[in-house]
Amino acid sequence: MQEPDPAAATDATVQLAVLTDFDGTLVDIAETPDAVEVPATLPELLANAADELGSAFAVISGRTIADIDRFLAPENFAVAGSHGIQRRRADGSMQPVDERLVAGAARVAARLQPLVAANPSLLLETKDGAVALHYRREPELAEACQEAIAAAIAEEDDFSLVAGKMVIEARPKGISKGTALRAFMLEEPFLGRTPVFIGDDTTDEDAFVAAQEMGGVGIKLGAGETAARLRIANIASVHALIRGLGQLANQERSGKDR
Repeated sequence: MQEPDPAAATDATVQLAVLTDFDGTLVDIAETPDAVEVPATLPELLANAADELGSAFAVISGRTIADIDRFLAPENFAVAGSHGIQRRRADGSMQPVDERLVAGAARVAARLQPLVAANPSLLLETKDGAVALHYRREPELAEACQEAIAAAIAEEDDFSLVAGKMVIEARPKGISKGTALRAFMLEEPFLGRTPVFIGDDTTDEDAFVAAQEMGGVGIKLGAGETAARLRIANIASVHALIRGLGQLANQERSGKDR
């Protein structure tokens, strides 16, 4: 019987790519988007993990890239912003934004201004190609917000609605966190790796599905129906998991170098 080749076994080691949501996953959700508190140790923790993963680490968020950069300064990771409408690759290059979608989002936001003016507790967030209407400070306005944003996109063939935690968002059809994950996985340094996506919200479901269809795993933080195959208890556990996956990757790389 032929003896197993140790080198072949080493070459078969699974290489991971870690991709994660931001709000509710890396940080606690706040009453308003700008009120988020980022643990002082988080940027360095993520930077260390990204380094150990060979830069195969990305944040996929409904926020803009500028927002993520501001909260995770001084680090600049691969990021998909506005659910993938914006995307910065691991090498720092930017995916062009479709200006037609930017113009459509501006029209949707303009139609929502009367509702927001009449209800100052609402927060209207306009992004490149998407619009989010937050009602966390006045949950009883959920139905009114749903109706208003549905009416606002009625004349916009390119947009559909997605509901999150105390927020309803108008975003382009065919663009999601799942499409963003797939785009990253087709590029270096993600190419050929096994994706792990961590999220907490309904907007993360497309990315759970995409990761698992590509041979990886989705990990949902918290309760609720989900396509993710695994669950994780809390944000502290997410930080520990990312740290641990980075350390594991570093150990495997060190073993190959021996």
